[in-house]
This record gives sequence, C-alpha cells and structure tokens, in this order.
Amino acid sequence: MFKKALADLKTSAPLRSSDRRKLKQRVLQAYPVLQPEEGDSLVPDGLQSQKFSTHLEEPGVAYLSPEGDPLWFTIGKGSEDLIPTVYTLWKRPDLLPFLSTPAPVVPKLINGADLMIPGVVQHSPNLVPDQLVVVTQYHRGAIGPPLAVGRMAVSSDTLRSADETDVKGKAVYVLHTWKDALWEMGTCKKADVPAPRELKTATGAEAGDNEDSPEGDSDGNLGDTSEASGQPAPQDSDPTAIEATSATTTDANGTGEGSSSPTKLSSDDISSLLRAALVQAIGTTLSSLPPSSFPMSASTFWSTYVLPARPAYALDMYGLPDASAIDVKHSTFKNVKAFLKASAKEGLIKLKESKSDVVVTAVYPKHPDVTSRHPHRTIGDIEAKAKKAEYREQKEREAEEKRKGEIQVSELWKPFGTTIPFFVAAGKDTSDLYTITDIKDIFNEYIATHNLINVNDQQYINVGSDDALAGAVSVKGEETPEFMKRDDVLKRVREHMQTWHEIRADGRDVVRKKGELMPISVVVKIRQGRKACTLITGFEPFGLQADELAEELRKMCASSTSVTPVHGKPNSLEVMVQGKQTKSVTELLVARGVPKKWIKCPEEKASKKK
Repeated sequence: MFKKALADLKTSAPLRSSDRRKLKQRVLQAYPVLQPEEGDSLVPDGLQSQKFSTHLEEPGVAYLSPEGDPLWFTIGKGSEDLIPTVYTLWKRPDLLPFLSTPAPVVPKLINGADLMIPGVVQHSPNLVPDQLVVVTQYHRGAIGPPLAVGRMAVSSDTLRSADETDVKGKAVYVLHTWKDALWEMGTCKKADVPAPRELKTATGAEAGDNEDSPEGDSDGNLGDTSEASGQPAPQDSDPTAIEATSATTTDANGTGEGSSSPTKLSSDDISSLLRAALVQAIGTTLSSLPPSSFPMSASTFWSTYVLPARPAYALDMYGLPDASAIDVKHSTFKNVKAFLKASAKEGLIKLKESKSDVVVTAVYPKHPDVTSRHPHRTIGDIEAKAKKAEYREQKEREAEEKRKGEIQVSELWKPFGTTIPFFVAAGKDTSDLYTITDIKDIFNEYIATHNLINVNDQQYINVGSDDALAGAVSVKGEETPEFMKRDDVLKRVREHMQTWHEIRADGRDVVRKKGELMPISVVVKIRQGRKACTLITGFEPFGLQADELAEELRKMCASSTSVTPVHGKPNSLEVMVQGKQTKSVTELLVARGVPKKWIKCPEEKASKKK
C-alpha cells in the first residue's frame, strides 16, 4: 500500500478541538480494549490531519502527532475505518490480534508483499476475513512488536487446516508496515524496534511467573489472552503478566471448553495425556505401518510414535513452555514398561516380554477408544512446522548469501537508428539504456495509448497505422506488414536497438560496455589421437584472470594447465587444462561468482568409428 512515496501529499492542518474529540470517540468505539484515559495519549492535543494519495491513486487521510509521527490513517474514498500505524501499535502492541512470521519474511512485507499462509507460525484465535490484525516477527516464548498491519484474507479455521490440507494463498492483505512510505513521514523513523514481550498467563499478582506456551493451543493458535485478543486485563492483575480471560483449552478427548487460567499438571493428568497420545498414534501413524514393522522394541515404539503424538493443547491448558513435563517418569506409571503393560490389558496393543524388556507385536486400530477418538494437534505437528520454517529460513539465507557473491549481469539496449523516432514518440530519453522489461513496458504503454491493438485479434498490432512504430520494425528491402504479432513486433524493436551489457560485482567498479556479452566457453577437444583437454575462453569480461584460473584448476584437477593467446584475438587468452574437466571448470567458475547461465559447455560430439 505504501511501498512507494505518497503522491499528491497535501499540507498538514491542525484539527479543531471538537474534531479531535470526535476522532477520539471514534477510536474508543472502534477499539473497546482502550480505556477512556488512553484516548488522550493516542489522540493527543495538537493532532494534525494530512490528505494524501498512494502511488495507486487511492485517497486517504493521515492523522499526525504534534511531532509529525503518523498515528492513524484511513484509506479509500469516504472510508471511516481508522487504522492504527506502527507508531501507535508500538505504544499499544495488544490493540489488535496478531499473526507471527519468521524473520526472513519481514523484509518481503516491507517491500510490499502480502503475508502468505505458509509464512504464518502463530496466530490469535477466532480470526475472520477482513478483520484488522498486526503481523509480528516470530520469537519462541514471546510476542514480537507489531511490524505490519493489515486485513485477514482468510479465517483462523483456514490457517488451522493449512498443515493437513496444504492450503496456499494469502493470509493477510498488508496495508502498512514499518519502514514504508507512511512510516518514513514520521520524525521518529529511526527509533529502535521494541523488544519482544514475554508470553505470560496470570490470575493475580503472584501468578506472574507462569509462562504461557509459545506453541499455542490444539489448533496451533495462541490462547485468547488479553494480550493477543485485545481484551482488557483486570485492574488488580500483574501488569507484567497476560491474563487468559477466555483461553480455549481442550480436554483429553479433544473438545474445547472455556478455562479462565491454567491448571496444575498432576501425575494423573500426565497419564491421561500419554494415553491420549497412544490412542492418537494407533489411529494414525501406527495403523498405517506394514505388518513387517512388528515386533517393535519398546524404545522405538515410545520415542518414534507415542511421544510425538502428545497433545499440543496441554501446553496451553497447563501453561507449559514445552512438552518435556509430559514425561512417563512423572506419571502414575513411572516407566514406559508399566505404561505399555497397562495399555495391553486395555486391548490397545499386544506385548511380548523378553528377559530385559518388552516388545510390541501388534496394535489394534479397531479398539473402541481409537475409533471414537477426537483427533488433536500434536507436539510432532508443532515441531515439524517449526523445523519447516527453520529450513525455509536457512534456504533463504543461503540464497541471499549466494546472490551477494554472484556477479550481476544485465543485458541492456539503447535506441539506435530506426528505433530512435519510436522512443521520441513514446516520450523517452534516447540516450538512456533500457532493460528488456523497460522496453516491454514502453511498448505496451505506447500501443495502448495510440490504440494500435487490433480489435479483431488482440495478439496482433496495427503496425502500419503508426509511422514511428512502422519505422522501428521495418527491414531494409522488405515491405512492412500492416499487422504483426505482439511478440514479433517487440522482438524486431529490440533487434534494431544497440546492444549493451553491464557487469556488477562486489569490490569492483561497474563495467558497462557496448556490444553483446558472450558467455564463457568451456570446450573439450581431442588432441594427438586420444588425449583430451578442456579449453576455457571469454572469461575476461567477468573480471577473472587467466593465471589465477590456471593455477586453481591445476590444484583442483591435479592436471597440467597452460595459458596461451586466442588465435586471431591477441587481447584474449585461453586457459587449457588436461583431461575432460567440464564439471570441475563449471564448479570453479560458479564459485567465483559467474552465473551458470553465462557458462556455455557444448556437448562433446562422439567421433565416428571407421
């Protein structure tokens, strides 16, 4: 929304006292979580209004503090929806429900992207489409400061089902972010990002050390705490804690009930949770195993299938930071063997005792408790999602590091000859260099404004109806056709322009030269009968030195190398390495930052047998 600078920015004007009071009343009505006295800090005296239009020509109004920081804004003609800015949300971070996302996603949001469903790690419950929400960076065991505000594209039900059904698409339509054009209007734009807030649940002042779960309830959301949902906390509660005013918990059968605070985890509770995990595992992963998987050792059965199936709702129900407390040692059984024997007596599994341990020989998915179970979100699901997010983050970091070290090659074109009148008619500078995307945009804009698209078939352009375009595509000795396909017109315009190229690399000056850049050639040739050698040419434009390449290849390939001038090109050198070393040469060039598309390795033609 505010990715680019605001257009048509009017002069700010102070609000009259009556208008400020009306605005404050609108804020208090729109956000019931706010106390009346908080209205004066979020809608202060000296408030100013400033009309603007976005780069998409959407009108809006920004309400600025006396210091010039935008606090609220509306977007759309006649809109009465007051949306808080990041400045306001940093003052009251619990004003709106939230969604958290991994750190690598945040720059994409700042650059104008919407938040996608796979990028959501945590979210507040009971979210509905079009609801205002904030987006934070994910922190384990804490809630990060708001970094973006937007409207929900889907409901929380859709987010919950994303893991099971692999739902794709947008989760939040982002309206405004930290560091966007609206943020940059403020005088405090260089302020440090606030620290994450610790997740806590409390019923009174002495309950302030009871941490809430960062993983969330059985659906993967956070409990509906006052911090997350915007409900005011009681006045006598610990101000550093978050009260779970209506946290959604789930019983052992997976049904949700209201709970005002976490309950203490007893040994009976742990036994019940472990049994629920066993029932879940039998009904899902264990029932799908082939018969050859049994007999199975008790340790494998327990660690691979039962522990990952522990219910995630227990984290929120009992205020646990992780699942380590749900351990058989703290249950009424005290050890795995006793638990499995009890389960065998119930008819859930079948055991066979050995001298030192027991082995599981069968499971019974048709047991009534298994068939009537309510599926629950498991600890394994949460851990898998966290690992998936961590893997994506690692891959993005690796890709970013690779891009930093890679040589950036740009193909450019300059108006030349018959194409100059076309660029003049399009109102463009004929001395500039243009990328293929620039040329395409100029061409599409030109044919649209001059009505050159054929009404009968939009694939065709009425070239003969415009002298400038006809001249740009004309070929000497050929008659210019009246109609041409859009892609063919664009191709001819580009072919008639002057070719340039630009090479950028870290630590080097930008190289911009006339002419088409040719890829590095890596060719295997057979010499003196059966001896093969690999020849590398055309590497000089990429800033590579022949002697350095030869030395590195000598060490890498354990073969002799040499450097000689290219026949007929005294200013070009050729590096030769003994043997068929195409793969090694390519790996070295890529490691030196040459993009793979700029390395040409023609396949060696097999010699014909006589």
